[in-house]
Amino acid sequence: MTDTGERVIDGDTAGAAGAAQPGVERAGAGGVEEMPRVSVTRRRTVLFAVFVLAALAFLYFVLPQLGGVRHTWDRLDNGDSWWIAMAAVLEVLSVVGYIAIFQGVHVPPGSPITFRQSYQITMAGLAATRLFAAGGAGGVAVTAWALRRSGMQRREVAERMIAFLVLIYGVYVVAMVICGVGLYVGLFPGPSPFAITIGPAIIGLTAISVFLLVALVPDDLERRLSQIAPRGRRLERHVRWLAAGPASMSGGIHFAWHKLRHPDLAMTGAIAWWAFNIAVLYASFRAFGQPPPTAVLVQAYFVGLLANLLPLPGGIGGVEGGMIGALVAFGVSIELATAAVLLYRLMAFWLPMIPGALAYLQLRRTVSRWEGGEAGRGSIAAPIVESSVAL
Repeated sequence: MTDTGERVIDGDTAGAAGAAQPGVERAGAGGVEEMPRVSVTRRRTVLFAVFVLAALAFLYFVLPQLGGVRHTWDRLDNGDSWWIAMAAVLEVLSVVGYIAIFQGVHVPPGSPITFRQSYQITMAGLAATRLFAAGGAGGVAVTAWALRRSGMQRREVAERMIAFLVLIYGVYVVAMVICGVGLYVGLFPGPSPFAITIGPAIIGLTAISVFLLVALVPDDLERRLSQIAPRGRRLERHVRWLAAGPASMSGGIHFAWHKLRHPDLAMTGAIAWWAFNIAVLYASFRAFGQPPPTAVLVQAYFVGLLANLLPLPGGIGGVEGGMIGALVAFGVSIELATAAVLLYRLMAFWLPMIPGALAYLQLRRTVSRWEGGEAGRGSIAAPIVESSVAL
């Protein structure tokens, strides 16, 4: 990226964000970009439904009946309605923060994407990721598709999406390092078990180091390698393809650094997204009892979210179990932790699914309007999320 943080890139440049994702394919030879879709088979639908129902049954019916958690349902029935309502309000504010950072990073000057359309794209991506269970590729494909249809070049889409992830998850890893080390050395009040303080901090520092190393890759790596590669159409294509990923990542990291050096109001969205989500968990605790110290709450929240790395649709079951386990390791009552985490997941995961599904449908109409104007220019190949399974 240049010092301005903006760059116009030729449409033939390799390195599309969607094309780099597993399970993402391009449209047919017609070249007309279609909305990313999931090919759903009967077997996949049944298996997914069984998994979700089984996970929900265990979390909301079996787990509360186990020893030490028998009175969880009593807590759920007797929760403070004021704090439950506050949790819902805080979740809305977290979504506003997410949309703000999306608008600040993904939307260049002159783009047809307004705050309303940013809402549609982010919520539609959320629905695609959670409903389609495509390992996150569904949300990536929907977002990349919408940005491409707004008139953005593929390479720029890739770099802006990487910058967005760097900024969002940069807050995640930095908070995990600060809270983990701070708890362990006694800077913050609360218990300090090594496994969930220093352990996650090491993971965070490793992630930061990897991204700093990737940032050293020149963002014109494709051009440099193509100059020294032996002449030959096929080999040169392979070299450019192999270089596209690291080059796009490097460009995205540089763009993220530019946004940090020249912050605007939208940049507060990265912190607001996490802060309000953690505040939802805090309100969930207050609905049933007293929350743990702030640093403990933050660390347990982020450690629990590491379960999203498991191959589970939307992290269902894994995130709940991870958060409850981390809180219990910090000395929180399993009964209170279970009630608070289940309410948190209801607010932060399940409730946004409804507006997310509606936004997915609204986005189709929005892009159709773009196609009638300047944003629909050109022939663009579409990423399509394929998850078909033979019966």
